[in-house]
Amino acid sequence: MTTFLGSLWWLLVALGVLVTFHEFGHFWVARRCGVKVLRFSVGFGRALWSRRGKDGTEYVIAAIPLGGYVKMSDEREGEVPAAELDQAFNRQGVWKRIAIVAAGPLANLLLAVALLWAMLVVGRPDYAPVVGKAEGIAAQAGLRAGDSIRAVDGRDTPTWSEALMALTVAALDRRPVQVQVAHANGAESTHALALDRLPAGFDESRAVQAVGLTARHDLLPAVVGNVSEGLPAWGVLAEGDRITAVDAHPVGSFDDIAPLVKALGERGGPGMVEVERDGERLALELTPARRGNPDGSTSWLLGVANAGVARPAPDAVLRLNPIAAIPAAIDETGYQVQQLFAMIGRAFSGRVSVQNTVSGPIAIAQAANAYASGGVAWFLNFLALLSVSLAILNLLPIPVLDGGHLLYYLIELATGRPVGDRAMAIGQYLGLALIAGLTGLAFYNDILRLVS
Repeated sequence: MTTFLGSLWWLLVALGVLVTFHEFGHFWVARRCGVKVLRFSVGFGRALWSRRGKDGTEYVIAAIPLGGYVKMSDEREGEVPAAELDQAFNRQGVWKRIAIVAAGPLANLLLAVALLWAMLVVGRPDYAPVVGKAEGIAAQAGLRAGDSIRAVDGRDTPTWSEALMALTVAALDRRPVQVQVAHANGAESTHALALDRLPAGFDESRAVQAVGLTARHDLLPAVVGNVSEGLPAWGVLAEGDRITAVDAHPVGSFDDIAPLVKALGERGGPGMVEVERDGERLALELTPARRGNPDGSTSWLLGVANAGVARPAPDAVLRLNPIAAIPAAIDETGYQVQQLFAMIGRAFSGRVSVQNTVSGPIAIAQAANAYASGGVAWFLNFLALLSVSLAILNLLPIPVLDGGHLLYYLIELATGRPVGDRAMAIGQYLGLALIAGLTGLAFYNDILRLVS
């Protein structure tokens, strides 16, 4: 219940801030273009508080905090006094109407820059971009455990999140990338990751794992959780033991144990398993046991399970001084815009699954709660990404969205006359149908994720 309420609360906060700021963009530009604004409402539904300003605008705080709206004087929506006709939206020149409509998405982009600037100044806790394990394509490219990923295709990756994003995007496009790494000994080198060799149908949500990379902080510590009775480790190893070596081979994580135990079993005879227990280092003799699996294969076992230790604390911080954070925030906003357009293109071309592209309110609420749990900087990061998404969504040339209105105005510029009422009405119906379809798809994807 706490997770549900937290997700609902942070969803309301996120949408309330972003949609209200979006509408404020329309409001601010409309006022400067000489259009009379009848109402500026924060929220929807019954008014909890209202006040009429000297400018004639009614300012409202409403009961449902899911954004807001701006109601402008417009002859198509109601009677306009003759003395105020020059302040009606529909009487404005096409360039003024374009400016007013475009101001909403532009406000979201400016807000994203401000939020990312604040995030960079506050400092976002993260993990160092250090490889914990390299297999498959990553290992073939020459990446090794302990390597720090410095850049991917020339884009700096100061933390694991940046490295994850860059590698995921390249994996979705199945294009080779150049990865610059710093080795544990201080030397640097560049490696070509052949992401064009990724198998068809790989799990897009785990693209980096498909490449064969595991982050250092994602490795399970080699700590014993429980010991199975009747297997070799019973009575020898104990819960809480940290295994440091098997048969003289060092163990860095729990994943290292199985292949070393297999090699010891195939070698035959007992071997020494070194552990740390209560501050002491012990060397204990064990002989792996061979057991059959349901599929007919066999495995060499000691009989220990991992302790399920929680993920380690972040060991890196993405932080810049207030001056350096300005161009960095602008650059990151531009990068996010580019990636969102690219993702839309991938979805329409079928290169990525629509299930992983379109998310609804349930997924957004869960993400909002997860980011908020990470602290102020992570929630600012989330708000910025959502603000960019809202801007791009509204710029799509779909009637009923800002982008649809801009399309009408561009046609008006090209033809010299406004789009006819009949054509506009048809467009509105088509737009509503498309939005309804996307909404249904978003809810379907949300429910599918919950079920799976």
